[in-house]
Amino acid sequence: MSAGQAPSDGLAIGIDIGGTKVAGGLVDADGAVLCRARRDTPHRSKSPDVVESLIVDVVRELREQAGGREIVGVGIGAAGFVAADRATIVFAPHLSWRHEPLRDGLASRIDLPVCIDNDANAAVWGEWRFGAGRGESHLMLVNLGTGIGGGLMINGEVIRGRYGIAGEFGHMQVVPGGQRCECGNRGCWEQYASGNALVREARSLMTANSPMATDLLDRVDGDPAGLTGPLITEAAQDGDQTAVELLAEIGQWLGVGIANLAAAFDPGVFVIGGGVSAAGDLLLGPARETFGRQLTGRGYRPKAEIRAAELGNEAGLVGAADLARRDAAGRR
Repeated sequence: MSAGQAPSDGLAIGIDIGGTKVAGGLVDADGAVLCRARRDTPHRSKSPDVVESLIVDVVRELREQAGGREIVGVGIGAAGFVAADRATIVFAPHLSWRHEPLRDGLASRIDLPVCIDNDANAAVWGEWRFGAGRGESHLMLVNLGTGIGGGLMINGEVIRGRYGIAGEFGHMQVVPGGQRCECGNRGCWEQYASGNALVREARSLMTANSPMATDLLDRVDGDPAGLTGPLITEAAQDGDQTAVELLAEIGQWLGVGIANLAAAFDPGVFVIGGGVSAAGDLLLGPARETFGRQLTGRGYRPKAEIRAAELGNEAGLVGAADLARRDAAGRR
């Protein structure tokens, strides 16, 4: 089956594995999520065995919710470097995966075909098939969650790279000698334009007892450890100026990185997804403004659109399910 062909009909399970959760959904051939299940990743134990068991548990719950309807496969979108064999997690900055044979480990516990991809590759596929990237020949997704993931599609094909690890845009260095990153390097883009960066900057104001952080402190009863990205977004939407400024700063860094990606890859559309993108124009407005200022050849070249993801946080699991459905059709 060619890349441009629509996958076969049938239900599939999509699993999105992030730094803090395992989320799953039962997805139909139109990309609709019929039912959902979720497990939080324990803070103190993100070992491969623990995460694998959470995945199995989510799949079991979704199969029960399917009520006996046929499921053609399980697609896994994993936050990590996925080898070209699409079976092995080479490295995951936010989880304890190091050359982990995840597909084989799951295949022995799930009586369904399993396919694995990077979570952002799954998300860019989902947005191309069902969301903000429909009809675009050169599409790039930037996924803002715990870190930053990325995916690139050209003419209906996900570009995975020679070793399967393309799209790790979050680990481009944007500040030499900057913030230490979980990947081991310093100054990575995700240290300035991700959910973790947003929360870190807000907590630094809170722990400094800045009067600018009063509203945020009130929202967590004075405990900075209770602050989350969604709470900051909520505060900004309620008009808290500090939260607005924090999101604008993240947006500015987002625009810097997107301008670099445009110089390298020249896509027609950037789709911005992940949990932080829920801030909408509070984030994307500053990103678009900075992108316009930083774009190489600005004023003399076409400028890519920056669009919000239409599938929201579920782009990864929808895309993973659709890729599993596509693989199932190819086996027939």
